[in-house]
Order: sequence, then C-alpha cells, then structure tokens
Amino acid sequence: MRVALVCGTYAPERDGVADYVRRLADELRTGDPGTDVVVAARDDPEASLPDGAVAVTPTWSLRDLPRAARALDALGADVVHVQWAPSAYGWSGAVGWLPALLRTPVVTTLHEYGWWGWPRWVPGPAWPLLERGGRLDRESGLLGPRSRALVVTNEGHADVVRTRLQREPTLIPIGPNVPGPGADAAGARHRVRRRLGLADGVPLLVFFGFVHPVKGVRELIDATALLRDAGVDVHVEVAGGFASLALPGEEARSFRAEVERRVADRGVGDRVHLTGWVDGTEVSELLSAADAVVLPFTAGVTTKSGSLLAALEHGAPVLATVADVRDPALVDGVTVLDVDARRDPPAIAAAIRRLLDAPGLAATVGRGGQELAGRRGWPGIAAMHRAVYASALGARA
Repeated sequence: MRVALVCGTYAPERDGVADYVRRLADELRTGDPGTDVVVAARDDPEASLPDGAVAVTPTWSLRDLPRAARALDALGADVVHVQWAPSAYGWSGAVGWLPALLRTPVVTTLHEYGWWGWPRWVPGPAWPLLERGGRLDRESGLLGPRSRALVVTNEGHADVVRTRLQREPTLIPIGPNVPGPGADAAGARHRVRRRLGLADGVPLLVFFGFVHPVKGVRELIDATALLRDAGVDVHVEVAGGFASLALPGEEARSFRAEVERRVADRGVGDRVHLTGWVDGTEVSELLSAADAVVLPFTAGVTTKSGSLLAALEHGAPVLATVADVRDPALVDGVTVLDVDARRDPPAIAAAIRRLLDAPGLAATVGRGGQELAGRRGWPGIAAMHRAVYASALGARA
C-alpha cells in the first residue's frame, strides 16, 4: 500500500502536527515493509523538505489547488491522507476542496476542530444553513463530508463531528512527541541537576512544548514568584522554542521579549530558565529528571497534546489545567494533578504546593500517567491507521 500524507507545511521543528506526521510516517514504514509512505507538502521557502517528502504546491491557495491535486494524483498513492490544522495551511481552508479534484481516495485527520471557519467573511449564523444535509463543513470544506474516513485525536472533536456532520469518526490518539526514556534514564536526575547547578532539595519543574500565549507560561512565571514569596524554592525549565507556524517570525520574537520582561519584572531570573528549542534527546533527559511537569494551558489540557503524552511516558507527575470539556483519561490524583482554574497563577502555585506536600500522591500520579501513555504508543497508532486505510479502500471497492 502506498500512502501520501498531506501536511500543509512540513516543518517538524516548528509545528506539532508536522512532528506528528514525521513520527507516523516513520512508524508506518518500519512497522510494515509493505507500506510505502510519502509526505506531500508545500514548497517551504524557509527550509528544504526532509527526506521522504515532496513539494506538491507553492501555496495552498485556491489558485494553486488544482496543481496540488494533479501532483498528488501523480504520486500513485492508494490513499491521500490529509492532516488538517489551519495553521499548517497558512490559515487557508482551500485544501478543503481537494476531494472535488482528486481521483485518489481521501482520508482526513482533524487535528484542530470546533472553533474555526473559512472563508472568514461568511457570517457565523449562515454556517448552519450552508452545512445543512452534511454537504459542506465550515472548517474542513469538503474534507469532512467527502473523505472516505475521518480520524480525530480526542473525544471532544469526535462529538463535534457527530453533531455537525452526522458521521462517526475513528478516534486515534496522539502519541508522545519525543523519544521515550533512554537506557540511562535513571541517571538523568543527577546529570540534569548537576548541569543546572540546583541545590539539594530544590524541586525541578519543567514546561515542555512550543511557547505560545495560550500555553500559560506567563501565569507559570507569576506562580513561581508567588511561591518564592511564600518561601517555597523551585526551579522552572521552560523547554521549547517560541517560533512556530502558529507564532511565526516577529510575533515569536515579540512574545519571547514579553516573557523575558515578565521574568525580570517578577524577579525570578534565578528560578526560571528559557531554554529555547531543544532536541528530543535533551527534552527526554529533562522529563526524566523532573519532579513535575507543569502544563497550565489557557484552554485546558487534553490528550491531544503530544507534550502531555511525552511527559506521562517519562513517569513525571503532570500538573495540568482542566479543559471546559474534561478529557476522560485525565483523572485528578490518578493520571494528572488538576490545576483547578486557568489563567490563574495562585491556582498554579497551589497545585505545585499540593504536589510538593504529598510525595506519595505525586508517585501515584506519575505511575498512572505512565500507564496511560503506555497504551498510546506509536506502533499501536500506526496499526490503527492501517486499519483505517484498509476500510477506506474496501469502501471504494
């Protein structure tokens, strides 16, 4: 079977969806010699495409979409699998019209869903009328209605698909987005603490992921200052780059400068360290050494976060804000420790103190989270994708 994975901008170091595609492609290839995978993307002016990827279009605009469709059909794939997230396609929904142009069967994964609409000039109240009968989707165009199969990464997105499109999607979870604990993971705590110069007894807290305004890093900095004022010593490593497809260029530089000013203004420069982008091996070391991982996302945390799954896989107890629709896999005191309120530094500080005051609870949560991550490994994710492809091709037959 030959599969074309369509990733709008294939830049794994700048985008979580692209990193997911890279890992999925690798696992599909290595797990089954009979599966041939090519990644199809736009021609990225900022970097050459990695091995195993081809450029099929200069942009994902309506003007260039016919060219992209012809190039995709020319790949000779049995299935074209579109990975949909608005930022990966330059905030254009034009890719949603691919099913009307392709001869090859289409499968779609909705990585982001339930909050967007394109074209943006269409008034919000008009969408239910346009979507009547399930022929069009405000977010994914024809991808949602016409794809042979729809994949979602979490139950919240599945509920929106059922309500809006009257379709039953296949739920395939996200996997960890860094390598798992290495053979020498037990020594990581000593190595990392020595490198950081941490005094005995000072807990190491880690934030990991792209640093974006919605990730709650500003509130984590404020919480660190509150802990200092209460006489609680912690060291925070903010591990991740600022530049991403969702926060490019000058926006990323401006936000980093804002975060650095906040660190200075709160007087926690000796307690908060911004690493910038780090490779997977170094992140794995940090996660193996962490006393806790803190993910105070402003919209709450769900298991569609690869950073969350990476932290859980390493056995670190995770403190996470609760989403409006709680992810059923994230149970307070079992797989995570809740931060009860979002955008709330006192709540983050209180959750950290709860962890530090109850090492037995932290150990229990670390084990529970690691068991959860163990059920979401990449070999299983690839096997579920092969089953989706087989079903889609069977539906064609």
